Amino acid sequence: MATEEELFASVDALLEEEPQLPPPAERARLREAAGITQARLAVALKTSTQSIKNWENGRSEPKPPRLEAYQRLLKGWAAKYPVHGAPAVPVPVPAAAPQPEVPETFTGPAAFEAEAAAPVEAPAAPAAPARPATTSRRPVKKAAKPALDPRFPHGPLAVLDGDGSAYGVDGIVLDCPATTIPELVEWTLRESGLGAPKLNRYGKDSDPLIVLTAAAAVKLGLPEHLEGHEQRRSLRLPEDHPVVKQVAKAKWQLTQRGFGPWARIYRKAQGRERQCVQLAILSWDALDERSWPGAADMEPADLARVLGVYAQRVITPRGSTAVSGLELMTALRPPTRAVRDEATGNWVSGHNPGSLGTEPMDPAPPEATPEHPVVVQSGWTGGFLNEEAYQWVRSVDSLSDEECMLAYAVGLDLNTAFLAAAARLVVGLSAPDHFHAPTFNPKIPGSWLVDLSHIELDPRLPSPFTPDGTRPTGPAWYQTHTVAYAQELGYDVHPIEAYLRRETGAYLDPWHDRLRTAYVDTLADLGVTKDLDDHQFLAAMEQHKQVDPALAAVLSAIKATVKGGVGKLRERPQGRHYKEGERWPALQRPTWRPDIRAAVISKARVNMHRKLNNMAKMTGLFPLAVLSDCVVYPSPGDSPLDFLPYAASGKPQPGGFRLGPTPGLAKLEGVQPMLWAVELMEKGLNPARHIKGGDAVLDEGE
Repeated sequence: MATEEELFASVDALLEEEPQLPPPAERARLREAAGITQARLAVALKTSTQSIKNWENGRSEPKPPRLEAYQRLLKGWAAKYPVHGAPAVPVPVPAAAPQPEVPETFTGPAAFEAEAAAPVEAPAAPAAPARPATTSRRPVKKAAKPALDPRFPHGPLAVLDGDGSAYGVDGIVLDCPATTIPELVEWTLRESGLGAPKLNRYGKDSDPLIVLTAAAAVKLGLPEHLEGHEQRRSLRLPEDHPVVKQVAKAKWQLTQRGFGPWARIYRKAQGRERQCVQLAILSWDALDERSWPGAADMEPADLARVLGVYAQRVITPRGSTAVSGLELMTALRPPTRAVRDEATGNWVSGHNPGSLGTEPMDPAPPEATPEHPVVVQSGWTGGFLNEEAYQWVRSVDSLSDEECMLAYAVGLDLNTAFLAAAARLVVGLSAPDHFHAPTFNPKIPGSWLVDLSHIELDPRLPSPFTPDGTRPTGPAWYQTHTVAYAQELGYDVHPIEAYLRRETGAYLDPWHDRLRTAYVDTLADLGVTKDLDDHQFLAAMEQHKQVDPALAAVLSAIKATVKGGVGKLRERPQGRHYKEGERWPALQRPTWRPDIRAAVISKARVNMHRKLNNMAKMTGLFPLAVLSDCVVYPSPGDSPLDFLPYAASGKPQPGGFRLGPTPGLAKLEGVQPMLWAVELMEKGLNPARHIKGGDAVLDEGE
């Protein structure tokens, strides 16, 4: 029989337990019964209105000392406003509902499965119900949200502020108690419920991302700003910095890039468990203003929304948009998959067909850059591919009096031209083989040495064979699409030699499809939909950035992801200490593939020339200048509708430039007086570069 002392000890233990709160719905009922708004309650408890909302819909729970104060308030209200026909004091329920166990699915051997992320232990909070119907933000309408992964109940990322509030997607606010970087990493992996499922069955889950505001960075012991004389991308904490020492002491590791604006902190995977957290420090310029306009100055909740939409539609950011674009390729085409060893019957890691594999591949000499080891060590002097985007200005002497009399210069910009070029693009997957005097085959991706200097085209159009639009002067290296276009124009081609790849595939297809959907859906959320006619489209595009600046930042990031991802396929060496002929870090990636970059740009430039040529045939109009995906035309009016070709039915003529919101279609880039354009051309400047800028650029150099 228990003694009085033992019973009192048991009762005291119960009294010392964490206060129990009523269910979330009851909390809201009691507050409303008392006639108190969420904002007023937030002031009383010295917290944010969003935190009150989260407590009342079960997304998060208060922590001491607010927990005790909130409990006391609810008890008082419960005594005054009991449920009709129910006891005055609500029956307490546990503050933390247990999370169901997530069964593991077998996809291969342990060695292979180590690449996949382990289920993250969910935080002590009830499962989140549906988001409230009322919101002050514009809803994201188009893209259906994927089914919630129970391992990641709070989404892919959070923005941490200096008060310990971690703002996630869909208005979630978590309380983060961490005061050091190692504590933050542990909290993120063990309690936050952050992360995102893999994009391909053979891939790996996305590591959780924590974005630190300046206040959060300082609280965690980091400097508010990084100082140094190197390029911004090279800035990082010195190895003797206290935070770097803390990370090492806690047995965490940093990647070779060190602790910079984008820092990855990890431990080696154990079995299925992947332990890695990505940090982004806002005050260290982690979010480039050119890719994420206005994002770095947003409130944490708004920034979490922007990055969350990008993560949902593209990928959880892993660095710059260029890095994310490259990482997306690998996430959608993982290099390995589980295959059964016929000899032993065991599952082993094997090549995933259609991917680039796990080992880096040296390019053919003409596909490389002049400083590349294959060029320096072989003494190659045979020239290089020059597949770049257009930078062409028409000769002023070629302008007719009729063109000069037109009132306006109108710029058209092709939506994500590189993305459109990546659609159904067949590229090489294997190493290049060398051929002498091969017969040209437009279906084989590779590099061809061909003389196209004999091809004479209208001088009022740029040459399709060179980036500056000048006529070739002799044999040169071209990517397959460029040579195929010469055939399309009716000319014979006789390659002198070639570097071709036997194994081919549409490697970029899933990358194209995902980014295309992201681009179109985000434009639609900004009011630019596929069902608009051309007048409505131009009007919608004029206002779309003002509809929702946050989603406009997402759209900008998507476009930067496309261009940056293609550019990363041929990343050049960085830093003033690099010596020609040395291997640089980017060469260790299987995705260092200048031949794939050349294929995308070649197809994009050919697509542009084909439209220019068709426009000349249909309308008699010739462009004034082209810069990458922007073209400037003389026009009698200040709208593209004044010169674009339309059939008698009112529908756009196929083959020329067409207005619309999908990749490859055009939008208005800018309008200026024709005299303005001619003056720039006389100065050797490109009107396509400045069509938005107006007269202020007349005295600037290119």
